[in-house]
Amino acid sequence: MTGIPIIDHWHAVPASWRGGVVALGNFDGVHRGHQALLARAAEIARAAAVPMTALTFEPHPRAFFVPNTGPFRLTLLPAKARLLAEHGAAAVLAQRFDAAFAALPADAFVREVLVGGLGARDVVCGYDFTFGARRGGNAERLREAGEAMGFGVEGLDPVMREGEIYSSTGIREALRLGMVEEAADLLGRPWEIEGVVEQGDQRGRTIGFPTANVALGEHLRPRFGVYAVRAGIEAQGHLVWHDAVANLGRRPTIGKLVENFEVHVFDYDGDLYGRVLRVQFIDFIRSEMKFAGLDALKAQIAADGAAARQILVAAARAHPGPF
Repeated sequence: MTGIPIIDHWHAVPASWRGGVVALGNFDGVHRGHQALLARAAEIARAAAVPMTALTFEPHPRAFFVPNTGPFRLTLLPAKARLLAEHGAAAVLAQRFDAAFAALPADAFVREVLVGGLGARDVVCGYDFTFGARRGGNAERLREAGEAMGFGVEGLDPVMREGEIYSSTGIREALRLGMVEEAADLLGRPWEIEGVVEQGDQRGRTIGFPTANVALGEHLRPRFGVYAVRAGIEAQGHLVWHDAVANLGRRPTIGKLVENFEVHVFDYDGDLYGRVLRVQFIDFIRSEMKFAGLDALKAQIAADGAAARQILVAAARAHPGPF
């Protein structure tokens, strides 16, 4: 549960959302660049005493136009909505991106979605935001439309770090290399996979390391291997973080070449089946390996667990409290 209202079409926008500030973007990852945009939109909304709505798109337009691209998402909708709320959004219009919406001309997007649906008082977007069929609209065209139709438009300059623009693409590249600390720096927090714990083959229990098999869904696949992680488990209405170690890969030692994401939560024996687990990636430990047999595998798993515990203690010292 995100705690923030979400609708999937501008036709369904309630009256209470209208007349506010609209933050525009795909917001995949809600990284530091997105956060600057959301902060500016929230600032304008507070000054005018109006709500701020985040307008994003589901599925991601890239998945619509290139359906065989493979999983690439940094945040799926529940996590994205939660992060948008944390950065000031009062509501999320996760506009359904289908063939009809993709064909909507730029002028119609402004007239029907921003004005007719949301009744936008102000719109905030990134310098490179495009909209409408065949990307017919951009920030400058949006500014001109705002002047003509009576709403304010602010296009933010790129947000930089050491001469490089914060981008979802850069974060994906870091994760594919196993550079989770770099990804966390770009995001402003550790990267997470959030998914339902599914029934596995329970092999881990037979060798003394029970694991929770977390559904990956459309999440990006980072580098295969072993990670020091934290697992967020709901308990009595509160999220509790536990130290853990995780393996992402195809488990070549046991001959199962099906992709798996397995999380061993230290010192925890509760039932997790069917529950949603949030898994924060703290550090990369090693690449996926094939071992001579189960004894060698068990020894390495024990070593990975010990390494993860040390990494997580050091990380807690470096970042006491929330990241």
